[in-house]
Amino acid sequence: MSVDLQTVKRVAHLARIAVSEQDAERMTGELNAILGFVEQLNEVDVSGVEPMTSVTPMEMKKRQDMITDGNKAVDIVANAPATEENFFLVPKVVE
Repeated sequence: MSVDLQTVKRVAHLARIAVSEQDAERMTGELNAILGFVEQLNEVDVSGVEPMTSVTPMEMKKRQDMITDGNKAVDIVANAPATEENFFLVPKVVE
């Protein structure tokens, strides 16, 4: 896969990035080098390789998935300027 000048300009337009003609030509070469490296990775045989979460083997920390009400209503509204029965009070914005 390779990127041409038109593709670089189109991607820049879609990303709303102003790219000069010189920068677009330079970016074409850079993007083609990156894509060439990615294509090299496709040549590696990874069959039988387990997916990893880290370079060092470790067990993922797990917790039980339990439903609770949190019991934190008082803590949540503690710094609010105005509350009533654990609800935030806000000024009326529509008359």
